Amino acid sequence: MTVLEARALAKTYRGGDGGLIAVLDGANLSVARGEMVAIVGASGAGKSTLLHILGALDVPDSGTVSLDGQTLSGMSDNALAELRNRKVGFVFQFHHLLREFSALENVMMPLRIAGASEADAARRAAAQLERVGLAGRMHHRPAELSGGEQQRTAVARALVVEPAVLLADEPSGNLDHFNSERLHDLFATLARDASVGIVVVTHNRALAGRATRVLVLEDGKLGEADVTEVVAG
Repeated sequence: MTVLEARALAKTYRGGDGGLIAVLDGANLSVARGEMVAIVGASGAGKSTLLHILGALDVPDSGTVSLDGQTLSGMSDNALAELRNRKVGFVFQFHHLLREFSALENVMMPLRIAGASEADAARRAAAQLERVGLAGRMHHRPAELSGGEQQRTAVARALVVEPAVLLADEPSGNLDHFNSERLHDLFATLARDASVGIVVVTHNRALAGRATRVLVLEDGKLGEADVTEVVAG
């Protein structure tokens, strides 16, 4: 089942010299539930811009995005925000955890904002922390967690609303090799077992190698890449 589809996405920015820069020029993408798609490409190619458009954080100049069967074009800001909060989980290079709250409280936050009771939010947050291997660390604050544990807490927070799509931008870019590999294992497991579609932007060849498909963003368009060639570098 397709959970995310983009057709003919175009996005242009005005550069510092006043000229127009086309970062997306007819990009197409389709992601199925249970699939992890890695997007690679040169720095500045527009990968983060693409991810923001897919997650309804930005809008294309033209083209369409459909998320879990709903087309984003024409939706009001409030409707987009509601859809984004219910259907999309985000994981960034930096975890953005709130320092004064425990891991459990950080993961509860999206549910509390959505109106869930404290008891329900705590139960669901604890289940996600257990899923990412942090059952014994959920009452620790971010400063008491390792870098890898902080990022896995961020993954749990992204998953707690049970999104249709998980979007990740260089999720292991700030981690050492051991914690990167553990996070990569987690993403592969989530795609397989959590029935979520995953799109991950990465320069990490090992993470790209775990993906179902690898796409290269070049000249504003997405093209299929050979996974073995990407991993070999």
